[in-house]
Amino acid sequence: MSPAFTDTPPTDRPPPAPAAWSAARNLRLAARLDAIDIEPGHGRGLIREGVLRRAVGLTLEAVGCEAPMGATCKVEVDGGWVDAEVVGFASERTYLMPSAELHGLLPNARVVPSYRRGGVEVGEGLLGRVIDSDGVPLDGKGPIRAEGSASMAGVSINPLAREPITQPLDVGVRAINALLPIGRGQRVGLFAGSGVGKSTLLGMMTRFTSADVIVVGLIGERGREVRDFVETTLGEEGLRRAVVVAAPADRPPLARLHGAYRATAIAEWFRDQGLNVLLLMDSLTRFAQAQREIGLSVGEPPTTRGYPPSVFAKLPALVERAGNGAKGRGSITAFYTVLTEGDDPQDPIADAARAILDGHILLSRRVADSGLYPAIDVESSVSRVVQDIADDAWRLRIRKLKRLVAAYSANRDLIAIGAYQRGNDAATDEALERWPEILEFLGQDVSLAADLPHSLAALKRLVESENVP
Repeated sequence: MSPAFTDTPPTDRPPPAPAAWSAARNLRLAARLDAIDIEPGHGRGLIREGVLRRAVGLTLEAVGCEAPMGATCKVEVDGGWVDAEVVGFASERTYLMPSAELHGLLPNARVVPSYRRGGVEVGEGLLGRVIDSDGVPLDGKGPIRAEGSASMAGVSINPLAREPITQPLDVGVRAINALLPIGRGQRVGLFAGSGVGKSTLLGMMTRFTSADVIVVGLIGERGREVRDFVETTLGEEGLRRAVVVAAPADRPPLARLHGAYRATAIAEWFRDQGLNVLLLMDSLTRFAQAQREIGLSVGEPPTTRGYPPSVFAKLPALVERAGNGAKGRGSITAFYTVLTEGDDPQDPIADAARAILDGHILLSRRVADSGLYPAIDVESSVSRVVQDIADDAWRLRIRKLKRLVAAYSANRDLIAIGAYQRGNDAATDEALERWPEILEFLGQDVSLAADLPHSLAALKRLVESENVP
């Protein structure tokens, strides 16, 4: 070895001071590393570790490590390691977001890139199971037998290669089946405030739908609600053909994002097996709020109501992964719940979701307060694929019933105080006469299913009358 690289100082002069000797050794090591030639196309033969320089709020800042966006790094903590994902970088600094709670974090902790992007274990062994955002079972039923691995980010499908939406999907809820028909491969928003029955409606659909597989993503919900949904709302019958991915509100924002991505990736795998999948995401708002926390932590500028631009980029990226597959594949029919703050339908997330979805169902507090469940506001709800899956007679009956409901709602106050005079409006007269039947049609017991044929027959009986305008 050349004397220039020897680690032993010459004996003919006194050894340097410890600090100077350490600096000289580091320079020699750096020169050796720079001389290493990594052959292109054979991966990274050298992993450059970094050290933690700053931890503020949700974000970790490291220097010295090199890793691409989305890669996983190991961060040293007192007593072990924790995973963190690269969410940004600036100059020599790399920004990381932990996917688990951090305890025992130390200054100058080691940060080791793994150059690994998150994968999702998939297979029929997931049916009937409850897992977290990392794929770890939460139900105590032992390990899950996986048949393969899928990308958490999904694979984009050429929009021209997707099968068109032409067939209705039976969700087992009469008001939706008859008045707001859902097509296989449709993406629908379920807009609701708190306490109006959205979780109950989701549970009805999981138990009564004709879909082959149900994938439920519980994102940002309270831990108590996760257990209630699995044990009470979903029940043993609904869980048998379902997969539940839970990322409760106490999980870090990155884990909540991963929960939504994992649920979607699992649904994509079942779709690629030729199955019709019902994906229920509760909620899209919590997904957006998790991305808001991450975006603001890495320095993105806040825009409408504090949401950074990345939120409005990730929403369509997530939603577009659902839908019909290519010819010969299955479908993902997706329901995304959207929380309207203060029952405000013009909330920025609600407004953005409405623009990228194929329809929206509005749950009304006024309807819920009247004791009608599911509390669907049929006047304000829209299915954008009704022209593709319903024939002329079906669409005519939908318009007739909506006209009756609108006429009654317009004169609700006059009717309530007895000031409405019969004969002023034919539609209102008919609505007033048939209102008990309409309420019976719109309401449904949570334990009773209403399949598509029976829903259409009930709609036909209700509206086909000479007195209906």
